[in-house]
Amino acid sequence: MARIEIKSEITGTVWKVKSKPGDRVESGDTLIVIESMKMEIPVLTEDPGTVKEILVQEKDPVAEGQVVAVLEG
Repeated sequence: MARIEIKSEITGTVWKVKSKPGDRVESGDTLIVIESMKMEIPVLTEDPGTVKEILVQEKDPVAEGQVVAVLEG
């Protein structure tokens, strides 16, 4: 199985975690929502797979390019 790292495309704060380890996700699903400058930015997966790890929690700061989740596909 391939390890797929999901990265934040923006600097901000984790507003909501929508997936948990073990969840099956499809291409285009929202894993996490990041708040930046009063906007809610979804972190989407481009590949289907199973969530292996969520590396952030709600209210955590995140940087652009930071790995926030890992999938197995």
